[in-house]
Amino acid sequence: MSPATIFQIHLVVGYVPWLLCFGAYIWPRLKAMDQVEAQRVIATLHSFRFFGLVFVVPGVVGPNLPAGFAVFAAYGDFATGVLAMLALLTVRIRPLFWSFIVAFNFVGTADIIIDYYHGNQLGLPALAGELGATYVIPIVYVPLLMITHVVAFYLLVRRVRQRQSEAMPQPPQPLPRADVAASA
Repeated sequence: MSPATIFQIHLVVGYVPWLLCFGAYIWPRLKAMDQVEAQRVIATLHSFRFFGLVFVVPGVVGPNLPAGFAVFAAYGDFATGVLAMLALLTVRIRPLFWSFIVAFNFVGTADIIIDYYHGNQLGLPALAGELGATYVIPIVYVPLLMITHVVAFYLLVRRVRQRQSEAMPQPPQPLPRADVAASA
């Protein structure tokens, strides 16, 4: 089997154990949490994305790792990590907190999707060995990041819907009929 095929299998199969783990252990706890706390958990995970700068460190990655992939991946991860840290730092200033939550999720999701695209366009699967020590990032770490972005967006939409339903006036409840109340 070619290195490119192995890499592509790893990319796809990397989602399976995280989805199983997430469904069994993480999702039940996240959905039971307060909205702010659930988003803080996700932001904490993403705050470690500063580590993505490793894609541009010579000696950690091979010299033939396409710069078109490495530079964008490195700085996209770094930006996402900084935005996630800012969300954590502003948790007491709720409008700012929610802005950073939305921002790091949009930037982070776009980063991952664009990295997949760039990697494919630049032939990264055939050059997977050039990832060196960072090979584990797209195989083990990125699936969890993408899953948590999807969950964060789901929780954001759920929050908006809850706030909308709370803001909507409730229809008046019919008064009990006198003849029904008297017979009870």
